[in-house]
Amino acid sequence: MKGNATSVHRNAALLSLATTTAERVTTSADIDRRLAPALERLRLPTGLLERVAGVHERRNWGSGQTFDAAAVAAGEKALAEAGVDRSDVGMVINTSVTRKHLEPSVAVRIHHGLGMPPSAVNFDLANACLGFVSGMTLASQLIDAGQIRYAVVVDGEDADEIQDVTIDRLNGADVTRRDFLREFPTLTLGSGAVAAVLGRADAHPAGHRVLGGVTRAATQFNELCVGGVNGMVTDAKALLTGGLELVMAAWKEARADWSWSAMDRYILHQVSDVHTDAIVKAAKLDRSRVPLTYPRFGNVGPASIPMTLAHEAPSLGPGDRVLLMGVGSGINTAMTEIAW
Repeated sequence: MKGNATSVHRNAALLSLATTTAERVTTSADIDRRLAPALERLRLPTGLLERVAGVHERRNWGSGQTFDAAAVAAGEKALAEAGVDRSDVGMVINTSVTRKHLEPSVAVRIHHGLGMPPSAVNFDLANACLGFVSGMTLASQLIDAGQIRYAVVVDGEDADEIQDVTIDRLNGADVTRRDFLREFPTLTLGSGAVAAVLGRADAHPAGHRVLGGVTRAATQFNELCVGGVNGMVTDAKALLTGGLELVMAAWKEARADWSWSAMDRYILHQVSDVHTDAIVKAAKLDRSRVPLTYPRFGNVGPASIPMTLAHEAPSLGPGDRVLLMGVGSGINTAMTEIAW
């Protein structure tokens, strides 16, 4: 397929998917109150997060909760639901953007917390908001190849610190409207954790087959959204334009090998009303088949797609077709089909 990397999986299945919900609810009205000095000085209206982004609230970790412990808890639930003994797990992939230090990897804490055997390979896989989908693809390829029997893919995100430092900075006397708008998307972020167990489809006929999909890159846009522990700056308009062009290029070229025009669910990366509306319109998707979680949970980075799928899972039945669709800073896009 011209311009696309294509993955076709022969024997990989999603066996379970579990989440850990952050306990503390932070509403957009709460953030507006904290931003009152900046909004008044810059003559900006309140309610922008709700009216423009469609984010009414997001979750933050409660007292004693941490993103990595939450990821471990999600992993424990996923293993129990899959009925998989951890001694049979061959790989643990952490896909979190959040990290408290450069090394060691977050994966070693997850591996240890889950009590994984020394034989289980573990590492971090970073691909911005596409990390979890990339982790599922890699795990599926290794299961197909017979290198591993089971893989656990996890993600834990913590938006607390970046929200706090961003709000403090935006209330500074030297911040301009341009500065405010470049950091506005940071305020849509939320916290959460999710984990999946993947294994051989022939050994688990009740599993959900990971069929494969496509990826596409437009890395000339690598400076449109740049984030770190001290903040994130985004050219929202250019990122939307570049991301939409990339998604539609991949969507159209994928038609040669895939039929995705009438899926039962389209699980999009959860960003905002603006991004969702643009993709739904451009790809002519049935809006009723596009579930949304960002109004309640915000943008939870790589955890957004699997969290949304986990919330939608009770309404899915055998034979339903699900397409995971995401765009990650950089810019990359990925689309992966799962046969429920």
